[in-house]
Amino acid sequence: MPPTAPPLPPHDDFALLHAGARSLPDRGRWTVLWMMGLAGLIVAAVLALVWYLNRFESDEEARRRSADAQWLEQSVQFHFRRLEGDVEQLARQAALDGPAAWAEATRELPAGLLWRAAGVVDARAWLAEQDGASAGDIAAWQEDQVRSPDNHQALQTLEDIVRGLRRASYAGPMRAADGSGGDHVWLAMPYFDGARLLGLYVVRLSMRRAVAAMLPPWFLQHQSVRLVDDSDPPSPALPQAPQPYRTVLNLPGTDLLLEVVPQGARTSWVPRVFFLVALVFLLGMLASLAALRRDFIKRQQVQQRLQAEVALRTAMERSVSIGMRAWDMQGQILYVNQAFCSMLGFSGDELRGSRAPLPYWPAEQLEQLHALHQDMMRAGTRPQGVEAQFRHKDGHLVDVLIHEAPLHAADGTQLGWMSSILDISERKRAQQLAASQQEKLEASARLVAVGEVASTLAHELNQPLGALSSFANGLLNRLARGPVAPDELQAVVRRMAALAERAGGVTQRVNAFARRRELKLQRLDLVPLVRRAAAAAQEAHGAAALQLALPEAPVWVQGDALLLEHLVHNLCGNALDWARHGGGAPRVQLRLTLCDGATRHACLAVADSGPGVPEEARGRIFDAFYSTKEGGMGMGLAICRSIAEAHHGRILVGADAQLGGALFTAELPLADAAPPPPAPTLPHD
Repeated sequence: MPPTAPPLPPHDDFALLHAGARSLPDRGRWTVLWMMGLAGLIVAAVLALVWYLNRFESDEEARRRSADAQWLEQSVQFHFRRLEGDVEQLARQAALDGPAAWAEATRELPAGLLWRAAGVVDARAWLAEQDGASAGDIAAWQEDQVRSPDNHQALQTLEDIVRGLRRASYAGPMRAADGSGGDHVWLAMPYFDGARLLGLYVVRLSMRRAVAAMLPPWFLQHQSVRLVDDSDPPSPALPQAPQPYRTVLNLPGTDLLLEVVPQGARTSWVPRVFFLVALVFLLGMLASLAALRRDFIKRQQVQQRLQAEVALRTAMERSVSIGMRAWDMQGQILYVNQAFCSMLGFSGDELRGSRAPLPYWPAEQLEQLHALHQDMMRAGTRPQGVEAQFRHKDGHLVDVLIHEAPLHAADGTQLGWMSSILDISERKRAQQLAASQQEKLEASARLVAVGEVASTLAHELNQPLGALSSFANGLLNRLARGPVAPDELQAVVRRMAALAERAGGVTQRVNAFARRRELKLQRLDLVPLVRRAAAAAQEAHGAAALQLALPEAPVWVQGDALLLEHLVHNLCGNALDWARHGGGAPRVQLRLTLCDGATRHACLAVADSGPGVPEEARGRIFDAFYSTKEGGMGMGLAICRSIAEAHHGRILVGADAQLGGALFTAELPLADAAPPPPAPTLPHD
């Protein structure tokens, strides 16, 4: 039989009780040597493949350089020959048509790449043999001649060559006054009428822009090209890049060259893929060899791993602050960690082996904890855990959160339950403190509400009380001047009674709204309500023009008539006040429509011709005690928002496109369809 590990006490290492040793087959040493020799051959093959890849890439890079140089030279020759053909065509046109045709030739440009590229041809002129027939940029030709003696000599030589050889030629590069070289080159094209020279068509070229126009992006992707002179030193090669090379431009009369500097080696991926495959095979062989060697020392590794895991688990148990507890299916505690012992003040020896009732159960909660204990032994705990109270050894209670998970053996048999116990006493105390603080905040909120109610009453009663005072003073003044007719006195008193009744209604509504009581909701038609409230606002706020745009059909909503009338009155009054501050005649519009969209809402919009609401004030315009009006209390729009929200609607602020001032829009939900009238009942016989 294979040797087995000696049994350990259940309280020392509960998990290792079911661990056993397994016998392992032996391997021959010759197999290992054979595998090592095979691995050596593969390594040699890989090294040979690496050498071949480097050689192949070097040859491939040389071939690419040769092909690129040939293409570059042929491309340069092609484009410059095409440019010479374009210049020859222009020379023929200038010789035959004279200076009068210069503007026409300028409009009909040749189709060559260098001629069409921006900035390549920066000056051109027709130098006629006949006096007065020259045209074009003759000043540029003369400036380059006088700028440097070398330029004068080069341009004179250019004229002699084209006159003598009767073909195109180049001169340059032109030099500055201090002798430094540039990139401008002159191209001269003669035109002969038989043996008689009619003139020279000269073109000044920017060689750097010409090179930039000729080279496509794919050519410059891996290399850079610059224009150099024959006397310029070669550019240094970049790290891990081939050496630069030069190619001549073959422009008669110039000694310019193109230097190509590779930006990096261009490698082919195909051989590298083969190398990667070979490397994968090598790694596979090395992995097989490592597995073979691991088989020989597997028993020692397993033993070391078990020891490390035991040490790691022991260190984890000592470091965690969560209590761990294991018990069997009969409810006997098998294992507790140090955190659980510290949480309750008991030692491990006092807890291991104990059964219900457990020593940390409070005496007054034995029945509840016993029932909870039986439930956890049958089905464990819910995912959110179970809260309970344990008693510390010194007598104080500890609030805990318990999570249970089944404890299985290696063959899947359930041995018992593993518990994690978290001390939540601090969290409970924090919750109690938060509840106390919430009560204090609610008390403070009630005080704030009292202040808001007082401010609201002061704002709402200001107008009716002011009107009552005005009527009373007016009546006293009228009585002082002489007797008053009963009819006249009756009208004034009736108006004062209406204002007093309105003030009382405002007081009752504000009081009910502040106490969050139910509103007096009823099915209302907004059209007459809006017309009535607008008329009252017009009468109270002056002679500003108030235009109504109301639908003919009724607009039914479910709401409180007095609060909605107050909403309309406040919005209209606010608009009438601000309309006087605009640039022109004061105008106010009140529009009642059905809102666009799928939602069933009525839109009450009040617009004015005043200065409008600034962008930075729109976020706070509905806040209590915030006002942009001089002497305002800042409660009118706050009350409007409260009324709209109490009716499950909302109020918005913006700019009106027609009048140019502010636009306040109140959206109120429409009422359901009216129920059908009850059917008449027939009398019974």
